[in-house]
Parts: sequence; C-alpha cells; structure tokens
Amino acid sequence: MTTETTTARDELALATVPTSDLKSFIGGYITRIRGGDMGSLPAVAALLVLVLIFSIFDSGFFSLSNLSSLTTQAAPGILLAMGLVFVLLLGEIDLSAGTTSGVGAGIIAVLLFHQWPWPIALLVALAVGALIGLFIGVMRAKLRVPSFVITLALFLGLQGVLILIMNTVGSSGALSYHQDVLDAIENELMPLWLGWTMAALVVLGYAAIVLNRIRGRRSRGLATEPTAVTALKIGTTAVVVLGATFLYSLNQNSGATPGVATVDGKLVQVAPPTLQGIPWVVPMILVLVLVLAFVLNRTRYGRHIYAVGGNDEAARRAGIRVDAVRISVFVICSTMAVISGLVLGSQSGVSQQTGGGNTLLLAVGAAVVGGTSLFGGKGKITDAVVGGLVVAVIINGMSDLIQSKNNAAWQMIVTGAVLALAATVDALSRRRAGASGLG
Repeated sequence: MTTETTTARDELALATVPTSDLKSFIGGYITRIRGGDMGSLPAVAALLVLVLIFSIFDSGFFSLSNLSSLTTQAAPGILLAMGLVFVLLLGEIDLSAGTTSGVGAGIIAVLLFHQWPWPIALLVALAVGALIGLFIGVMRAKLRVPSFVITLALFLGLQGVLILIMNTVGSSGALSYHQDVLDAIENELMPLWLGWTMAALVVLGYAAIVLNRIRGRRSRGLATEPTAVTALKIGTTAVVVLGATFLYSLNQNSGATPGVATVDGKLVQVAPPTLQGIPWVVPMILVLVLVLAFVLNRTRYGRHIYAVGGNDEAARRAGIRVDAVRISVFVICSTMAVISGLVLGSQSGVSQQTGGGNTLLLAVGAAVVGGTSLFGGKGKITDAVVGGLVVAVIINGMSDLIQSKNNAAWQMIVTGAVLALAATVDALSRRRAGASGLG
C-alpha cells in the first residue's frame, strides 16, 4: 500500500467523522478566526454596535419612517456593491461603476420622457451597461490596460456622456421617471400581508437550504455541524427577519409631521399618511442576492471566479479561461451599476450629477467593510448587504445625532475611519492566514 493511498484513506476517515461535538466545533471556529478567516464577523459586530449606540442616543432611530428611509438610502449602494464584489474577487477595481449607474438612470429617464415603455427603456439601459463592462473587460484582459487606468478614464468620460444624454431633453435639473412601477421601487410600501408572506418564505427557504446542505453532506459521509449550531442559525435568521418585518408593520410614523389640506375652502390640519409595510426595493435586493449568491457559490463559473482571484496563473494552468472570466465580471459589475442607477433614479430623480460624488466610494467601502478582500479571492454577495447597511446606518444615525453645520464632515470622517479599519483588518487577516497556512 502506497503512502498516497494511506494518506487519502486517513483524510477520508477524518472527514466521515460527524462533527456533533459542540465544543470541538466552537474550538475549530475560533481557530479559523485566529487564522484570519473572519468573513463578515467584524462587519456584523460593527452593525450591532452602531445600531445599539444610535438607538440609545436617538429615540427615533427605530421609527418606521426612519427605517424606511434607512432602507431606501442603503439600496442603491448595496446594489452597486453587489456588482463590485465580482470585480474585487479578482483583485480588480471599477472606478466607473458610479458614473455607469448615472448613465443607466439617465437613459431610462430620457426614454421614458419620450414615451418609451418602461421595460424597453430598462432593457436598453442594461444593454448599454453590459457594453460598458465588455469594453472595460476587453481592455483589461486582452490589451492588459490596468483596470484602475481604464475605469478612471471612463469615470471622467461617462460624466460627460450623462450630461449629453440629459441635454437631449434640455434638462439641467432633475428628471423624474413619472412611471408608477419604477417610482414605486423606492417610494411605495408592500401590503402588510405580502411583507409577512415574504418574511415567512425567507425563513423557511433559509431553513430548507441549511437542512438540505446537511443532508447532502451526511449522504456523502462528510462532517456536519452540531444540531445546536444549525438551530441557532435558523433561529437567529427567524428573529432578525420576522423582527424587522414586525417593526415595519407596527410602527406608526413616529415623529411624523401633520400635513395641511383644503376642506370646503378652508385649510385644516390632517394626520400624516400611515406608513406600514416593507419598501418594494427590499424584495428586489433579496432576489438579486439569491441569484448572484447562487452563481458564486453553486456554479462552476463561480468556482472559476474564486480560482482566478486566488491565483490566475494556477487557474490558467488548470484549464480555466481566465480572460473570459475577467471580462465577464466587469460585464456583471456594469450591469448591476445600471440597476443601482435605476433605484437611485426612483429615489431622487436623475440629474447631470447622478452617480457622481461619493457614490462609488461608498459602494466600494460597503463591499470592503462587509468582508470582501481588496486583494482578490475572498468575498461573498452578502458582504455587500452587510457592509451597505453599516455605511447607511452611520450616515443615517449621524444625520440625526449631530444637528449642526459640521454634520456632513463627521459623517465622512466616521465612514472613512470605518473603511480604513476594515481595510486594516483585511490586510492583517491575509497576513495571518498566510502565516497559518490557511491563505
């Protein structure tokens, strides 16, 4: 019997031992953390701390109006960060993603202005976004132009393109969609029954995925996590999802200001409209998270992305079409940028500055804060969601906590500090993982 056969049999024997000991499981998890494999743990911890701080110092933080505002504020950045995750996994960068979102929003707004059906306008914008990504990918993969350089050029050029697009209808100010379906994305709430149905489906779906994965591992004789850990995962998900739905459903415009209406020729004060339900943008994000997470985690293409991000030369020798993978991630990123622009336009209309400013920086920050590595090879779609919520909570919470002319300054300082901390944690984790042999 050869040494290789003995080693393989020993490894198989270890793998078939069920991991039912909770103490051993926790010990192994702590070992992975010490080895640099922390995933989204720092971001989740930061999110919990921030929520706790702002809820203590701001009594209106958990009001429905603020929760709805927080969700809609975070949505465009989360969607843009989801696309950037694909690019960052390869150790690349797309500085043009923000302006691509603006161009996409501008195309949709102008086509709607000319009475195009909204599905056609959206498809045209998505096609333009895909072409922008294709151009970036070809320049990077075939001509070897650094992604930083080509996307910086597009960052500048696409701002001019957006101005030209908006000038075709003589709009130097904001141009709204004025289309019920698209305007509802950021400005309307789901019926209560539909929100609760969605929440139940999320919890049941997550439980089914976890249990099915455990069953699959057991059928192959592989180790599984302790039952207590599985129950904790499902229970925590249920508490978070159903708790959030409860808050959205029962809060009644805390702090809302009454309005004024004309009744029988007289001005009378009226109660503010009742806000109950989950914003429509939430199921939109949820569907995209599920689809993109499936692509990354459950397909050969997703495995190829991680392989190229980890070591592109080794991936090439393994027969992976590295150039095709590199081009494709830029296409995905730019297409997601257009979707982000669609939501941003629904939120605040489209102007010549849409997608500019700090849009890209906050999206990159969201992905990195969530746990995606700037060095490639490590990251998940959920990192964009968690990181986007952290950034949005900072901006939202500080806008209420600091009521002065220095409000914007402190928002930038704190957000920058959090991003610097996340990048530092990423670098240290990489170093520790390399030293421990896990990287």
